[in-house]
Amino acid sequence: MTPEELNAARDRVLPDVVAGGLRVLFCGINPGLLSAATGHHFARPGNRFWPVLHLSGFTPRRLYPAEQEELLTYRLGLTNVVARPTARADELSAEELREGGRILTAKVTELRPRWLAVVGVTAYRTAFGDRHAAIGEQTRTIGPTRIWALPNPSGLNAHWTADTMAQEYARLRAAAEDAR
Repeated sequence: MTPEELNAARDRVLPDVVAGGLRVLFCGINPGLLSAATGHHFARPGNRFWPVLHLSGFTPRRLYPAEQEELLTYRLGLTNVVARPTARADELSAEELREGGRILTAKVTELRPRWLAVVGVTAYRTAFGDRHAAIGEQTRTIGPTRIWALPNPSGLNAHWTADTMAQEYARLRAAAEDAR
């Protein structure tokens, strides 16, 4: 994809992959330009979301971004805190994240997934005004929906390996299965 094609994606909206009755609604920070250009969540090749989802046991095989709709068959969905595509998440303002948290709260209230999994604890802290949040289950809920903050699967997040991320995602999977 050319730089011009990526730049043109700044004005695109990446549709959510959602339905009622979800076990887990995974929530990215915001779409990257490649995701906006292709229409597929977590589309950048260095992003570890899809491999980690499989390694953690959420999916029976590794899915690819173009197969994102298959997540619905596992009662999993995808959305973002902020809809605006950027090259990097640090291009977002704190106000955009807070407004995204308000919009996300309304979306979760309507969809009522069992769990909301925000992939990026720093974005979660800003969006929900919880500066002490840590990776793992949160005390806050949105109605009956419980919240889990997960490590950001971006290749830029070098503090977490795919294996250590998969362990944390697997903790959420186990909690989501226990709550059946």
